[in-house]
Amino acid sequence: MHTFQELQSGALKGISKLKLSCGLKFFPEEIFTLDDTLEVLDLSGNHLSKLPDDLWRLKKLRILFLEGNEFTVFPAILSLCEALTMVGLKFNKIDNIPENAFPPNLRWLVLTNNKITKLPASIGSCTLLQKCALAGNQIETLPPEMANCINLELLRISANKLTQLPEWLFALPRLSWLAFGGNPCSYSIDLSEDLDEIEWTEFEVQELLGEGASGFISRAQWVSKAKDVAVKVFKGAVTSDGLPQDEMNACVAAGLHENLVATLGRIVRHPEQKQALVFELIPSHYRNLGGPPSLITCTRDVFTADTIFSLQEVLQISTAIASVCAHLHERGILHGDLYAHNVLIDAQANALLGDFGAASFYDRNNPSLAMAIEKIEVRAFGCLLEDLLKHLPADTLNKEVVLQYHALKNNCMQEKVGNRPLFKDIFKRLRIFVTQFHSLC
Repeated sequence: MHTFQELQSGALKGISKLKLSCGLKFFPEEIFTLDDTLEVLDLSGNHLSKLPDDLWRLKKLRILFLEGNEFTVFPAILSLCEALTMVGLKFNKIDNIPENAFPPNLRWLVLTNNKITKLPASIGSCTLLQKCALAGNQIETLPPEMANCINLELLRISANKLTQLPEWLFALPRLSWLAFGGNPCSYSIDLSEDLDEIEWTEFEVQELLGEGASGFISRAQWVSKAKDVAVKVFKGAVTSDGLPQDEMNACVAAGLHENLVATLGRIVRHPEQKQALVFELIPSHYRNLGGPPSLITCTRDVFTADTIFSLQEVLQISTAIASVCAHLHERGILHGDLYAHNVLIDAQANALLGDFGAASFYDRNNPSLAMAIEKIEVRAFGCLLEDLLKHLPADTLNKEVVLQYHALKNNCMQEKVGNRPLFKDIFKRLRIFVTQFHSLC
């Protein structure tokens, strides 16, 4: 975090990243003294409602964060910022996006938690757009021109007012991560297999294990059972992925599977009336398979330079994830965030899929819709396979199995959505790979 005094004094001359959160009501002119070097500008948490008409002078500006300000209109001046690829304007009051307001090279757009009712038709000109977060608005329809956003890979449209998902959505050649829960068009799933209700007083909460967009996860002692568990207390607000209630419902509806973290119960009578769930505690030796996407990779996970997966580990991880995805889709659950960073593994490559924050329900009794939705997630699985295969050692034996793996990955990622396989078929094919691998060892 920088200070306004540092900016005024000229002490920040030559920096490429600037972050100011100091109650600003107007865009500081002093920022233009950084026009030769500034690439990332973060003015979140201020009181800004407009940008200067000459913002284009920041010719190297690639990333702009304006979260938690007071914009009511999307700033059309951004259309003149040719280097700008990422715009974040969540938690504002935007109810109007003028036509042709988007930067020409936009790749990543975040407009979560605003008051948007309509997207401009000109969004169809954003052919480089890869990531679009629109959860928590009041959008009733998506413009048909969005069908031209052929590079769109991640779309968050949860908690809006969509009455149906448009047909063109299921033909987007690269769409892989979709969340649409909390809309009139989302399906109400049968939760007859409901969880036990457990009193909050049954738990002694210990250290915080982690915080996600939707809640806090803590280690806790289940007193009456003398058992260590994980307790997730939901924040209650709409996240960039969707509604916490949908995440809770998905955890319940997912049921039991060896590659899912088991949900043990629903907590009642929380002292702050928060919603909470109890999970089996994941052993501490589990780690994330990968890291979340960066500002550079946009939609793809990142891995450390020394990451290596043996072919046996690739087989084990991918087979487990294909199995659990088939299990979820048999229940009409779209995970929506199938990424390496949401997979936990141990030293033996045992895998657990977690984080249902982007989960959506769909009607399995509508075969064409069900297949179209599942095949979107199949591409996400293909991306996961691609990540795993990139980290095989160069001297990996069993070349025949590796070649078949690449063929499967390509099949999952092919741009003609209807030609992709379903998870049950992927799982069967992977089982054959496992057999071939062991026969060649």
